Amino acid sequence: MTTPHPDPLPELTPEALAPRPWYVSALLALSAVVLLIAGAWGVARLRSPYPFYGTAYPNTQAAALTGTDHTGRPWTFTPGETGGAATAIFFGFTHCPNICPLSLANLSRARDTLPPADRARLKILMVSVDPDRDTPQRLKEYVTYFGEGTGVNIPEPTLSAVAKQYGVGYQKADIKSAAEYQVNHTTATYLVDAAGKLRVLWDYSQLPQTARVAQDMEYVIRNPAR
Repeated sequence: MTTPHPDPLPELTPEALAPRPWYVSALLALSAVVLLIAGAWGVARLRSPYPFYGTAYPNTQAAALTGTDHTGRPWTFTPGETGGAATAIFFGFTHCPNICPLSLANLSRARDTLPPADRARLKILMVSVDPDRDTPQRLKEYVTYFGEGTGVNIPEPTLSAVAKQYGVGYQKADIKSAAEYQVNHTTATYLVDAAGKLRVLWDYSQLPQTARVAQDMEYVIRNPAR
């Protein structure tokens, strides 16, 4: 029995071997970039019809928080039960050398640019990721330095559990002694609307853009989820 021969290879002509013109490659690359950007834009618009400066969330319920506030009193944040106010939540610590103070300063600056009625409906909350050192007194000195904010101490293991619900990670680092160490932590700020829904996240590097952050704040304050 004879084995059939495979189809012969096509003849390679000089035209077939000629390189693709540079402008064709450039157009193909540009088309790929445009499709990628359009896809990312489409995903963002599916999450929110409003073009947030920060990262929009889908319809996500925020987690409740319970601890001791900077006045030393028991304190609870119940999403959806804030008297019509939105809440900007940041996880940080008072020994932080740069990210935490700048985040609080930038959030306060953005809030201060809002119209008075909107400003009264926005709360700023710092949850300590260093509950061993961040006593109510230290939190009070820290958060009030940056304006009207609330500092909260949540003990372990409750802190770890609630941080995970917000997608926050943290870990002690550079431990020199029981009192001298830093805490590596997620640097995002989470904006929760009056209905208790997570609406937008800003990275630390975005917060200096005061006008754009304030626009996000204003939209969420005026348009809680239904």
